[in-house]
Amino acid sequence: MRSKCLSFLSVLFLLFAGADSFARKSAVDIQALEKVRLWENTSVHCNYVTLESFIPENFSSGVGVIVCPGGSYCWHDYDTEGLEVAKWLNENGIAAFVLKYRVQGKFQFAMWTRLVFPGKKHPDMITDLQRAMQYVRENAERFGVRTLGCMGFSAGGHLVMSGAEFYDTDFLKMSGINCNVSLRPDFVAPIYPVVSMRLPYVHKRSRRALLGEYHIGDKRMRDSLSLELHVPDDCPPVFLVNCVDDPVVMYRNSELLDSALTAKGVAHKYIQYTSGGHGFGGSDVKGSEESRAWKNEFLAWLEDILSSH
Repeated sequence: MRSKCLSFLSVLFLLFAGADSFARKSAVDIQALEKVRLWENTSVHCNYVTLESFIPENFSSGVGVIVCPGGSYCWHDYDTEGLEVAKWLNENGIAAFVLKYRVQGKFQFAMWTRLVFPGKKHPDMITDLQRAMQYVRENAERFGVRTLGCMGFSAGGHLVMSGAEFYDTDFLKMSGINCNVSLRPDFVAPIYPVVSMRLPYVHKRSRRALLGEYHIGDKRMRDSLSLELHVPDDCPPVFLVNCVDDPVVMYRNSELLDSALTAKGVAHKYIQYTSGGHGFGGSDVKGSEESRAWKNEFLAWLEDILSSH
């Protein structure tokens, strides 16, 4: 029995290693200006948290976007929801900063070892996002960024919306980091986001990874991270998209957020597509022709909100 278990673990490891290798080989053809380890030389020992900066040629718009790929808070869909998004933004004169934030991990997701080695959980993820915002804003003059927003997909959508709702909580300070710049995004774009941590609409895998195995039954924790309950009066503008046929995150998640934003009078645009599913990110082939229109809709919305300020 022990031999069979070890063989199974070995195969599982090779599968995950192979998946990572394939992802690296299939990376989108785009060159980063720089890639920094956000916690290097700090008391936070997490070297895999990185921020890749992509600045378009003849950059004049002054608009930058921190991009947070999804992956159920367990991994990152770094190509489709990271690099492809950065390439599209650059092609439209917008700087992109792709964040690889802390996640639970594939091995912990797949195995019961997470009961002993739980991996990362809240507030690690939002702390990484705030660290990324701090880095870009402290280097804004060098990058040429005057307006900084956040865009996230699936669990990454939950992360960027959390950044918009909880920006006045300085999670960096909890990690011994002093921050002298604003942590409030100028706008956020959650795309087919995880929103609620409560039944019946919760995406259970994301909740388990975010809260940790021993807190998924904690009602107070669930409510504290259910975004439909915490929209602030001064929430930045929101661009929200999802599809009714989403097989991963129930489409009602976005409806809950839309209703909460409307109740608070927050400037936002909500687009609900009939088809497209989940995980199409910045791809030109995934999803449906209908859902891929979100990119042009976002650019038009962004132009509107920038011209009104």
